[in-house]
Amino acid sequence: MAELRISSAGSPEVIDRRTFIKTAATATGWLLGAPILLKAGATARPGPNDKIQIGQIGAGRIAIEHDLPETIKHLDLCRVMAVADVDSKRAVAGKRWIESYYERQLGKTGYVDVKVYGDYRQMLKDPAIDAVIISTPDHWHAQPAIEAALAGKDIYLQKPISLTIAEGRQVSNVVQRTGRIFQIGCQQRSVSPWPQFHRACELVRNGRIGQVKHIKIGLPADPPGTEEPEMPIPANLDYDMWLGSTPYVYYTEKRVHPQNDYSRPGWLRCEQFGAGMITGWGSHHVDIAHWALDMEYTGPVEVEAQAEFPKSGIWDVHGKFRVFARYPNGLTMEICDQLPNGIRFEGTEGWIFVARGSPVTSSDPGSGNPSPRSLDASDPRILDSTIGPNEILLYRSPEQHLNWLQCIRTRNQTIGPVEVAHRSCTACLVFHIAMKLQRKLRWDPNKERFTDDDQANTMLSRPQRRPYGTQYLDI
Repeated sequence: MAELRISSAGSPEVIDRRTFIKTAATATGWLLGAPILLKAGATARPGPNDKIQIGQIGAGRIAIEHDLPETIKHLDLCRVMAVADVDSKRAVAGKRWIESYYERQLGKTGYVDVKVYGDYRQMLKDPAIDAVIISTPDHWHAQPAIEAALAGKDIYLQKPISLTIAEGRQVSNVVQRTGRIFQIGCQQRSVSPWPQFHRACELVRNGRIGQVKHIKIGLPADPPGTEEPEMPIPANLDYDMWLGSTPYVYYTEKRVHPQNDYSRPGWLRCEQFGAGMITGWGSHHVDIAHWALDMEYTGPVEVEAQAEFPKSGIWDVHGKFRVFARYPNGLTMEICDQLPNGIRFEGTEGWIFVARGSPVTSSDPGSGNPSPRSLDASDPRILDSTIGPNEILLYRSPEQHLNWLQCIRTRNQTIGPVEVAHRSCTACLVFHIAMKLQRKLRWDPNKERFTDDDQANTMLSRPQRRPYGTQYLDI
């Protein structure tokens, strides 16, 4: 069976759109909606009548407020059996949250005794666990996703898929090779809770505004912070493992996460652990732009950007910014914090704007630029257009966690597959590199390298601190 591999030299092998589609069609059958075939020795469990046994990796804000509530409520499909977190306080609180939920819903105690782990790798050794939800900081996305795939677990991963482009390629290759069911946290694709994105993408894909020439994307920007004093490391936190593959820096609470609540954590504003809003929000909106224009397996070919970066303080992700990109078909894309939060498609016969609406999300760093109507067009008749049965009908899924569970049962592809997740994240990381270098860059989306720019190519990966990091995995 054809598969994607990590090269013998240990570097990620890159595939182009044609190769990926051919591989996917022959190896996984997703183009035809057929079940994914697993590599020799793997099992397609659970069966159609079995409950999916789930382990939760990371028990912080996103897990408690989003991933667990949207998954655990499907009592007929799954049962959450375990939780892992490097902060033992959060791990124990996650156990209580899960067990209390089942007690309230089922009216009885003892339905499940949730296992608690400080190291998720011990959880992955449990053969009773079928699938995992990974709700960790960005720098802890790629490694557990790869290890879960190698352990035979299906994966739900919060966006962005990776901290670097090199890591993202590794995740995609391993997940496809092992035949695991993968879902990225791309809830804007599903018809719940925001059906307007699916509608906008179908209208654009079917030419209701003619040929699209330009896309405008509005994203938030993070404010800078101040210097923070070193603090004692809490006894309940394995801080060395929390830092993972990134360099060691002193502990201060605003660099990590709050110890007494689930408010927005400080790591989101530290470049050591992520790229800021260009991936935090960009992974959502760029993904929708790619989906609407059938560009899910390519990327920009030319990028230039300007951005403001704080000169002091521990919160050092980008602030105000503007990105301008050109794609292989000549289409251009502008991304800026001064634009309304959403995506505007501009075509030869009109425009369509789509956004979440208000409130935007609990993680929005501020009011920013308020979005206009969540779905709007240059001519209201565009929005009333009927998509015929012989036109392009995009994948229609329920809420993304339910879609993931259903696909684990059927072994069909999810609404947010791994290569699509990697490509949208890659575009955002290319934009980020351009923001850092602030000069025009030429990108080859097939080779996944910058053309004639050695400095930019050094930024495709980051040094990884032993023993953590994907470069130390046997893949």
